[in-house]
Formats: sequence, structure tokens, C-alpha cells
Amino acid sequence: MKDLRDIIKRPVITEHSADLIEQKKYTFEVEPKANKTEIKAAIETVFGVKVDKVNTMNLKGKFKRMGRYGGFRPDRKKAVVQLSEDSKELEFFEA
Repeated sequence: MKDLRDIIKRPVITEHSADLIEQKKYTFEVEPKANKTEIKAAIETVFGVKVDKVNTMNLKGKFKRMGRYGGFRPDRKKAVVQLSEDSKELEFFEA
């Protein structure tokens, strides 16, 4: 089994994800091969919270050019995690 800390790569902090924090929804970039149950277990273990729902989306890498050469950025996976009502908030996102 994978280490749970390898599943969560980094938090995604954008304007839209900052608005979702009020609804107890947090956005993370996760391992592309991880499924929803693995993501839920990783968030609950690492942060010590109760997760209600996990929504995932696969994002295709954008095409980028350097002079006459072109290539793609790597594909990635994003997860929006909904915490339960009685769960504490993550201090990780506090400013």
C-alpha cells in the first residue's frame, strides 16, 4: 500500500478555492493514480478530520512552447474535499 503522505502532493490555493473554504471544502493536488477512498483516508489520517465527500478531476497538461520546440506540461489530478459539519477546520489554509 502507498504511504498516505505520498497521496497528497500540495494544497491548491486560488481565488475559487479560497471561496470554497467557507463551505468547509478544501482543494488539494493529489497523486494521479489515487482513488477517492485513498484520498479520503489520507486526509483523515494526516489532518485528523472527518471527510464527508471527495470530488476529483483529472486535468490535462497545457501545451507550452520554447522557441520552435513545443511540449506538454504534466497531467495532474485535483481533489475537492468536503469536511463534515462537526469537523474542525484546517489551519493549513488560514492566512
